[in-house]
Amino acid sequence: MSSQTHEHQPSNGLMALMLGAIGVVYGDVGTSPLYTMKEIFNGPHAVAATPENILGILSLIFWSLIMVISIKYVLFVMRANNRGEGGIMALMALALRHRNQQRQRNVIIALGLFGTALFYGDGIITPAISVLSAVEGLQVAAPGLEAYVLPITIIVLIGLFMFQSYGTEKVGLLFGPIMLVWFGVLAVMGGLSISQNPAVLEALNPLYGLHFFLEHGWHAFIALGAVVLALTGAEALYADMGHFGKRPIQLAWFSLILPALAVNYFGQGALILRDPTAILNPFYLLAPSWAMYPLIGLATCATVIASQAVISGAFSITSQAMQMDYIPRMQRVHTSIEAIGQIYVPTMNRTLLLLVICTVLGFGSSGNLAAAYGLAVTGTMMITTLLTLIVALDSWQWQPKWVYPLVAVFLVIDSAYLGANVLKIPQGGWFPLLIGGVLFLLMSTWRQGREVVTYHLQKAAMSLTKFIDSLSAKPPLARIPGTAVYMSARNLSMPHALQINYAHNRVLHERIVLLTIATEDVPTLLDKERVDIDALAQGFYRVTARHGFMETPNVPKILGLCRLLGLDIDMASASFFIGKETLIPSDKADLNPWQEKIFLFMFRNASSPIQFFKIPPERVVELGVQFEV
Repeated sequence: MSSQTHEHQPSNGLMALMLGAIGVVYGDVGTSPLYTMKEIFNGPHAVAATPENILGILSLIFWSLIMVISIKYVLFVMRANNRGEGGIMALMALALRHRNQQRQRNVIIALGLFGTALFYGDGIITPAISVLSAVEGLQVAAPGLEAYVLPITIIVLIGLFMFQSYGTEKVGLLFGPIMLVWFGVLAVMGGLSISQNPAVLEALNPLYGLHFFLEHGWHAFIALGAVVLALTGAEALYADMGHFGKRPIQLAWFSLILPALAVNYFGQGALILRDPTAILNPFYLLAPSWAMYPLIGLATCATVIASQAVISGAFSITSQAMQMDYIPRMQRVHTSIEAIGQIYVPTMNRTLLLLVICTVLGFGSSGNLAAAYGLAVTGTMMITTLLTLIVALDSWQWQPKWVYPLVAVFLVIDSAYLGANVLKIPQGGWFPLLIGGVLFLLMSTWRQGREVVTYHLQKAAMSLTKFIDSLSAKPPLARIPGTAVYMSARNLSMPHALQINYAHNRVLHERIVLLTIATEDVPTLLDKERVDIDALAQGFYRVTARHGFMETPNVPKILGLCRLLGLDIDMASASFFIGKETLIPSDKADLNPWQEKIFLFMFRNASSPIQFFKIPPERVVELGVQFEV
């Protein structure tokens, strides 16, 4: 746990970080042209391909990219970085920082957890729809190849998830050049089409979008459910901010991503103006026949990369949720010594792969998945807006007279897109709601169960002060040479393992260190902020070690910092005592029966604290205790 700056920024060069961001962060939004226009003009709520409608839709897409991604996310939401980290869990931590009323905190936590659950739903749907939409190009090139679409999609997805263990940095360096080519191809294809029909650029005027709404009313509102597909990936670029930093992501968007996307969408619109039958697949039909198979190959690579944005975002969110105790501990691997935000979570990787494959097999086509996609995206977008409002008022100290009108505009846009996607619940919108509901249930149950366990530990714990005083009042107690380190919960006066050890063995080590590891609401801490030591009587020391929610606690390094503060602990001879709680079901009213079963299952499958805290296993003594919940 080396020293980190307060707002950590990966130290690589700006151009290298921009290239990595292009390769990881913008894959999702960068592949939206594959299916967005097709769904708008050829989906279940298809818009008639008249010149007025085409210009109106293009205007809506362009100004949505400006308002939602450029202004809201890239310029507004990305200001809400928690010492460089982004994502909805980091945003929730910022929103909670200045809110002390329990009712307000409960509302913020509920919003944050449900937004996180929806983001996981996005992480399942994005790889499925992205890779499917690319491989479906085979049907355009050769209809006889349709039977191979699903098997090829699954093979590609397995390869993608197997590659995750190499880390975001290596993935970004590999994917960045490919995505540069992809965005170049998007711009060239769109530009050539626009050159044949430059009148399509009139859609840059937002009045065309307004006219589309005035002309079509309810049907135009429904069409937003497909227009929002152009915005997928906005939440992922915020969640991935810790991987590359804010500035590289912002520069990449305005210098390359936004222009390439806009040109390609307008090129597809120009094609449909010339040939209305192109609505069957306007992206692939932009290409000449000789380029079809190379384009399918490039699109498949690009959609694999698109999936990377939400996968790496899911790893970041999982890490944050673990440290904030909203999900059980899991093994976590840091894949870069430069950027602390670059991590890999094997259990989450395997779980996502399984769920993505089931999604591909269950829905069968990108068209079927399009209805499921928008709801997860728009729900998370609205929650992000609400949490950022709190941060702007509390942390940034912005004047309400400026914040409320700005956020009101964002909420109107978010509400319109969310409302349009609610109508798609019967066609597939139920899927992300189901995933989000299940994950919200698991996270809230884990949190509540952990509070119950803490309550029982507190109830059974005795006062450390009274215990030390009792040692002074009694005849001298046998003290074993050496140091005993007891892991102690943050809210407990005396570790339960110490009580058990003393009660059974009636001896103590000559020096006893009570080590409490606390998670702060920032992603990283400086080493000088990390450790506090209180010397107590009778050879007792209380050590409080702090770490950020993006850091993995490392007990040997913590004890090394103690040496710098005057407490020298020999790791080779110290003994570590850990309380091992065994939970058994009971008739107590702590949890509902179904919550009890869920929590006990999650508790029993959580990663060992020995592994999680990097404690040398040969120096560990586990002392068990049973609790009924």
